[in-house]
Amino acid sequence: MPGFVQIIEFRTSRIEEIEELGRPSRTGGSTPATFRSIVATADRDHPGTYFTIVEFDSFDSAMENSGRPETSEFASKMAKLCDGPVIFHNLDVLWEDTGNGADHG
Repeated sequence: MPGFVQIIEFRTSRIEEIEELGRPSRTGGSTPATFRSIVATADRDHPGTYFTIVEFDSFDSAMENSGRPETSEFASKMAKLCDGPVIFHNLDVLWEDTGNGADHG
């Protein structure tokens, strides 16, 4: 099933402090998060560079999640710990191959 992926790219020398902020799905709040999954990654070739890959059902569910006060608060705190601007890559999924012979999309 096609969906939407947001890749959040950032540089920081304070990754431990960002990790201490907690995961967005565990920050509580009045409404549940709308993402399918989040994968946090570190770039092996560029130390201090990180990518967070967030999968959503749709662009609309991503925007709904971004509008949550908890998400905004997390993003604001995270940005203060970064060594430069946070870059958002907003990607529509065209197709997906799960490697098990059952392609989606």
